[in-house]
Amino acid sequence: GIRPTVRGVAMNPIDHPHGGGEGKTAAGRDPVSPWGTPTKGYRTRRNKRTDSMIVQRRHKK
Repeated sequence: GIRPTVRGVAMNPIDHPHGGGEGKTAAGRDPVSPWGTPTKGYRTRRNKRTDSMIVQRRHKK
C-alpha cells in the first residue's frame, strides 16, 4: 500500500520549515520542501536543451 505522508505543518520546527507554532498556525513563508527549496511550481532543473546555444550573456547597458 501507500505509506502515510506526514505534513510539514504537523512537524516540529527542527523537522520542517513549516513546523511549530501554537495550534494550527500558518507557515509564515512561501510553501517549501523539507530542505527549504520552494515548492508549488518552482523550477529546479537546469535547461540542458538550450545551454549549449547560449555563448555569452546578453549585454545589459
